[in-house]
Amino acid sequence: MPQKQVLREHAFTQGLSEAQIDHLAGISHPASFEENEVVLVDGARSTSFFLLLTGSVVVELRGGQYVMAVQALGPGDVFGWSALLDDQDTLFQVRAREHTTALQIDGATLKAYCMSDATLGAEFFHRILHVVAGRVKATEVRFAEMCGVRI
Repeated sequence: MPQKQVLREHAFTQGLSEAQIDHLAGISHPASFEENEVVLVDGARSTSFFLLLTGSVVVELRGGQYVMAVQALGPGDVFGWSALLDDQDTLFQVRAREHTTALQIDGATLKAYCMSDATLGAEFFHRILHVVAGRVKATEVRFAEMCGVRI
């Protein structure tokens, strides 16, 4: 399926204008990951934003002696939002759970586009805020489970 059509139908970008879809299609490229491949390493500088197309990934919190699954993501979900922030390291590790495909967008290019197009920027960052809130909630739930608290 052509990238423009994928962007028109993806849950995260659905409803953007045709001009915005055209621009995003021009700065995105297909990416694929194999089962257990680490896509993002926690603590590394974020560089790309990903729109999941097929398969699934798991967002993990890594410590010295443990790896804890925080949230599973599948088609229609996104990750890599920290690539849109200045000097922000990746907070979580992201690992493919199976063969997975995505559209990959360079974070610096996407951020520049959002800053130059106020309408897109406001819409995009509003959508990302929902993603961040979901990640915080998933982390809160997992932490509560570890402490024996039901939420």
